[in-house]
Amino acid sequence: MAFRCARGNAIPVLLKKSGLAFLHRNVSGFLDQIFVLGKQWLLSFLAGAPDWVGQIASSLLNISALLAVFLTLFALMSLFERKILARIQNRYGPNRVGPFGLLQPVADGIKMLIKEDIVPARADKVVHFLAPILIAAAAILALGIIPYGRNMTPFTIDGGILFFFAVGSTNEVGVFMAGWGSNNKFSMLGAMRAIAQMVSYELPLIITVLPVVMVTGSLTPDAIVAAQGGYSLGILPHWFVFTPWGAVAFILFFVSGLVESNRTPFDVPEGESEIVAGHMTEYSGFKYAIFFLAEYFGMFAVSGLAVTLFLGGWHAPFSVLQFVPSYLWFFLKLGVLLFVFIWIRGTLPRIRVDQMMSFAWKFMLPMAFTCVIAAAIWHYQGRRLSGSLWSLGWIVLVYLTLSRVLGVGKKFAPRTYRFAE
Repeated sequence: MAFRCARGNAIPVLLKKSGLAFLHRNVSGFLDQIFVLGKQWLLSFLAGAPDWVGQIASSLLNISALLAVFLTLFALMSLFERKILARIQNRYGPNRVGPFGLLQPVADGIKMLIKEDIVPARADKVVHFLAPILIAAAAILALGIIPYGRNMTPFTIDGGILFFFAVGSTNEVGVFMAGWGSNNKFSMLGAMRAIAQMVSYELPLIITVLPVVMVTGSLTPDAIVAAQGGYSLGILPHWFVFTPWGAVAFILFFVSGLVESNRTPFDVPEGESEIVAGHMTEYSGFKYAIFFLAEYFGMFAVSGLAVTLFLGGWHAPFSVLQFVPSYLWFFLKLGVLLFVFIWIRGTLPRIRVDQMMSFAWKFMLPMAFTCVIAAAIWHYQGRRLSGSLWSLGWIVLVYLTLSRVLGVGKKFAPRTYRFAE
């Protein structure tokens, strides 16, 4: 009799617990897909329209959402960067416009809109006008293939990684147009210096992506994110950054991304503490603001691709945290990388252009090829611990060899300082 009572009491409790779990899963799934469901609801009003109308409307919704999110992020970053740099340098940041200076980006935007647009008399006005537009358009297009959450890729392309780099390579054309169209020797020299820098670091940037493509067997960002799903023992995620070759490739990719974004300590084309601004010397007003916007959008794109390739994309770091919406995890990882961008800017000084080029060709490029071989070793060893050890050993061997050959530890020649008396 006692057994029956216990059993009778246990059934409602079990049903209650299972109902709560079911409700929890439904609420979590709804929050995770709320933007996808919202888009489907908007498209439902075009149910009777031809297919091409629905496709165009879907694309316009994706573009509008993309611009709204990253324009807002650009405004916040322009404020937070100055706030963080002020904290690093022990001074006040923007604190006058609005509460806590929150309206400073609005004031900056209004200022850029109403400033006079000065174009040199002998400049190629068409090329001068199109250069910032081309650079900004390339950065916006690169953002379109990144998976921001589960089922939240704006434009799914089979060769999405190739598209990203194909679009990104047009930056060199835009920079050259800015230098050439300005009809200014300083602008032209700054543009050529920027192009040499970007071409040099695009090679390790692309080569560090090859191990990920080799291991996953796909050029689609969604497939790369899916390959990093799952957890070992429910704790360690299967992100590529937790492999020896993935960790080194991520660092090389991140450093190359700093250069491609013209960020400190690699902001040689546009030294902000110098008089000239490289290829942007002859730009003012809203055109200069577009260059500024394109720089931040490029930083968002490179950081977003780093999250996709090495940090698991929108996957949660622990299995117990999978109830958190996937897009929140993506933007949290993106925010951490953007903070590191700012942290480096507030910490490191600018390096010389010869040091930067030497670092790219003599160290970054060989280490990028090393990651390709290390990934192959890890894969053909069955992706087990033995493969990780062999992969790590190969990377350490090449690193020590490069350090020896490049003479990193050699003593520099003594310097003689002479003072005027």
